[in-house]
Amino acid sequence: MHTPSITLSDPYLYESLQPLSGKWVALDTPCGSLRGVLKSVMPDHIIVQVGEMPFYVRIQQLIWIYPC
Repeated sequence: MHTPSITLSDPYLYESLQPLSGKWVALDTPCGSLRGVLKSVMPDHIIVQVGEMPFYVRIQQLIWIYPC
């Protein structure tokens, strides 16, 4: 059986974002800023809930992120 391998695009940032899961965050990407609840941190992306809409943001696209 083949086990898929996972490669972290930015392991330091991935680890740093884990404690923020479930908390309000503000972040900036090349496409604009978001403010919402960090619902999930995955090896290659995060999910931020803004109102009723989930936004999937690639970790490589984060310019900055901080807790609100």
